[in-house]
Amino acid sequence: MGSQDSGIRFRKIQTFETDYAPTTITQYESERSGMQVVVADRKGPKVNGYFTLATEIFDDSGAPHTLEHLVFMGSKSYQYKGLLDKLASRAYGNTNAWTAVDHTAYTLETAGWEGFAQTLPVYLEHLIVPTITDAACLTEVHHIDGEGNDAGVVYSEMQAVQHTSSELMDIKARRLLYPENVGFRYETGGMMEALRVLTPEKIRDFHRTMYQPRNMCIIIAGEVDHENLLQILDTFEQSIEADIPPVDAPFRRPWIDSAQPPPLKETVVETVEFPEEDESVGDIVVGFFGPSAVDIVNMTAVNVLLTYLCGSSVAILENVIVEKEELASSVTYWWDARPNTVIWFSPTGVATEKLEFVEKRLISLLKEVASKPLDMAYMNECIQREQRQIKAQAEEHESFYSTNIITDYLFGARDGSTLKDLATLREYEIIEKWTDEQWREFLRKWISDAHHVSILGKPSLALANKQKADEIARVEKRKEGLGPEGLEKLKQKVDQAKKQNEVEIPASVLGRWPVPSTDSIHFIESRTARSGLARKLGVRENSAQKQIDDALPGSPLFVQFEDVPTNFVYINVHVGTHKLPVKYKPLLSLFSDNFFNTPIIKDGQRVSFEKVVMELEKDTVSYSLDGGTKVGDSESFLIRMQVEPNKYSTAIEWIRTMMFDSIFDVTRLKASVSKQLADIPESKRDGRVMANEIEIALHNERSSMLAAKRTLVKATYLRRLKKFLEKDPDTAISWFEEVRKTLFTSDNIRVLVTADVTNAKVPEPVKAWDILSRSLGAPPNDIQPIVKSFTLLNAEGREPGSVGATIVPMTTIDSSFSVSSGKGLTSFNDPSVPALLVAVQYLETVEGTLWNAVRGNGLAYGVYFAKELDGGYLHFKVYRSPSASKAIVAARDAIAALVNGTVEFEIPMIEGAISQLVMGMAEEQATMSTAALQNYVTGVIRGLDPDYNNRMLAKVRAVTIDDIKEAMKTWLLPIFEPGRSNIVVCCAQIMVEKLEKEFQEMGYKTQIKQLSDFHDDYGLQSPEGEEDDDQGDEEEEEDDDSDSGDEDSDGDESMESDD
Repeated sequence: MGSQDSGIRFRKIQTFETDYAPTTITQYESERSGMQVVVADRKGPKVNGYFTLATEIFDDSGAPHTLEHLVFMGSKSYQYKGLLDKLASRAYGNTNAWTAVDHTAYTLETAGWEGFAQTLPVYLEHLIVPTITDAACLTEVHHIDGEGNDAGVVYSEMQAVQHTSSELMDIKARRLLYPENVGFRYETGGMMEALRVLTPEKIRDFHRTMYQPRNMCIIIAGEVDHENLLQILDTFEQSIEADIPPVDAPFRRPWIDSAQPPPLKETVVETVEFPEEDESVGDIVVGFFGPSAVDIVNMTAVNVLLTYLCGSSVAILENVIVEKEELASSVTYWWDARPNTVIWFSPTGVATEKLEFVEKRLISLLKEVASKPLDMAYMNECIQREQRQIKAQAEEHESFYSTNIITDYLFGARDGSTLKDLATLREYEIIEKWTDEQWREFLRKWISDAHHVSILGKPSLALANKQKADEIARVEKRKEGLGPEGLEKLKQKVDQAKKQNEVEIPASVLGRWPVPSTDSIHFIESRTARSGLARKLGVRENSAQKQIDDALPGSPLFVQFEDVPTNFVYINVHVGTHKLPVKYKPLLSLFSDNFFNTPIIKDGQRVSFEKVVMELEKDTVSYSLDGGTKVGDSESFLIRMQVEPNKYSTAIEWIRTMMFDSIFDVTRLKASVSKQLADIPESKRDGRVMANEIEIALHNERSSMLAAKRTLVKATYLRRLKKFLEKDPDTAISWFEEVRKTLFTSDNIRVLVTADVTNAKVPEPVKAWDILSRSLGAPPNDIQPIVKSFTLLNAEGREPGSVGATIVPMTTIDSSFSVSSGKGLTSFNDPSVPALLVAVQYLETVEGTLWNAVRGNGLAYGVYFAKELDGGYLHFKVYRSPSASKAIVAARDAIAALVNGTVEFEIPMIEGAISQLVMGMAEEQATMSTAALQNYVTGVIRGLDPDYNNRMLAKVRAVTIDDIKEAMKTWLLPIFEPGRSNIVVCCAQIMVEKLEKEFQEMGYKTQIKQLSDFHDDYGLQSPEGEEDDDQGDEEEEEDDDSDSGDEDSDGDESMESDD
């Protein structure tokens, strides 16, 4: 098609619209370098960039992963660590990156085009001509510290995952699938032993080979100025012309011009041990080679077939292995995009002694399915549902486009012919015509009759102990060899490297890029309308409210409508849990699992749960029951459905049916209990999850849902409940009936409906709720109040400090995770809010205060604050650290230096912090459904005015340095002060003694606990006559020196920020 104009050397390959979502895709290619550019134009406030390089290596050195970190350390023209991130922060944006086996992707996410355009050329220079200094390699990749321990950002990251069950099983499977001349065989993140000897020159060589413009695709999704984009890229290419090979120089395209894996000659089943105290439960992965990732018809067929086989509780593998035979807690599935994809099945939560049996059962079931006629009606439903979900993903998630475009760039035709497959969903029309025999032949070819690789993941306490002893011996031997003098030299070497890396960026340099205007940020507006009890919150004058007022009157229920131009209807039924008796609260995890997976009574007849699920799948795009933390209300849950508009009333009928006509079936409940019990060991292997759970146990009332849903509540409670379901089922069923009766009342229900209300796409928007309203009982005079988070704190949570540091060793982790807890705000309208927001954002800015103090010194992979502005608490979290105590001290000292004036505040970083808060607003309104949900959170959950965010932003812009200092002094520093804060640390056993000593030196009281110290049975005793043996294998965790304690939870608390 030629160049865009005589000056710009990018040619347009193609432009097309997708016929299933409002998106236009345009593909360009540079005539100068061969770099490709693909733009997915779509409406919204955010612009997302994915700068993707195909990266292939034939060893476990981790060179691809190291570059993901090293490019941010400076470039040819900008030789300052952190400049890129600070520039992005000022431009309402942020950066990130990931390393996959086959590519490395660098992301730039901004609010509006202007900030994106300003950052783009600087970012690209960092990728193509980075500095990659010896000093950066030392601190970012690997070094030995002054105490003889291994450290470095990349090393610490891999240390935390190398010995996990999933990593050990995955690498073993790939070793069996691929020979040594195929890059998919290797761990691109780097194995620890390889990272310890990786040289800077090897990293530079890898960069020279792979980081060329002709091996890069610039993918951008959002509202893009194409003319401006191409001008920026053309100018950039001119600036690096002397630094890159000419476009006609020899080049081997990764993965495509490389050796391809031979077909498997035989099936291989191998066992891999992983370190674990609880030896009761293991996992399985089974891999098959599949079609090419860019064969759109065959890969669509793979997706549909996998959904048919194990996409829900009625699919054959899930239904038999999980629901009926209770051999696993789930059968998950996925596929890895490759020239020959790998199709994976993974039965999880399998009893260790049954691993071999379950693997054989899985394979026999697959063969059985292929040997008999398929349920073609259900297959057709799977096809239709997949189409609906694709349309929903394309409307709602920009990642739908980026993921497909990355796959096409890696493995597709560079002329754009395979990318054009994104234009339509015609592939579904093709497979809709497949016959039963075609589907079974497809199943036989790729799965049931194909050779495969199976890995049985077996937990081993002996391995855990051996690894611990070996690691201690290795480090001690090194220390002896180095001696005090050698250790001191290493310390000086690292200190010198840090000094070289931390060259201060002159304010004049950052000042070259002004903070962009917000004119190019186009927020999605959602108009609010209300009916029934919701009208008490106020009614606004807009087109949506007029539609609701003019509609047929109906239900007095609390219903809030959010009006956006979507092709779907999103229903959220918000149910409070606060009035549920405390003793029943641990039942809610089962109640939730069972809600959509249980028999019902319809027209006086029992309908099986399989039929219920099949009908639900036919009528919806998606359905779920989720925790209320999604709307900032932890004492609640959400019944959620996404449907096409013509199914609106059907969805409401389903919600009513599942509330009131469902049967609490003993068989179904026992299956749910077995699944949840099987998942407990996996949760207990996660240091981050366990640290959060123990923090909740120490600081929250037992009556709170955060406390009641914890994993170690389930560990005791569910074992006893299982006995009741076996010995006294009527009593157990009566408890569930009491839960139903308590929850589903008219004064305990709030409804959010997100749809295209103005254009009357929702039939009878108010009256359709009458059917539910009648079942809920008498019309309410008022609605149950939303429970404020701070009221759920116990005495220690309200005034932390008396517990001190709680250290919990875990065999399954090689690093440490911590949560420090202090007192926080209790109102979004507190005068301290603006300054606290800026203070936290200033500290957390990438390449800012905490980044440099902690991550930059190799003390942790990440640290961050977690908060709810009305939660009454503030948390400081350390993620994947070789020494959580050192990370905490480094963070404390860095904050104190700002407060006492030893270190001055940087004005550009304050501007960046404010820009990041703008970015946060864009994130909350990035899509139509999230913009609608945010209106509900603001007005209903938090009780704030509609313009709260705008007013808060004005206050934030007025915050002074003195205000920031005061916020840090009043709210943040106490989180690091003994007597005013508590710390929970989950760590490798090898770290316990050292951490205890260091926390005591900081002034904290210390206690060493075991996970089993944090059980809680919520008063549920085993049935009369039953031996109370529910502790079982849990007791094996305890060491002789264990203390007493409290308990823990299965996730981070609500509304917290993540790094």
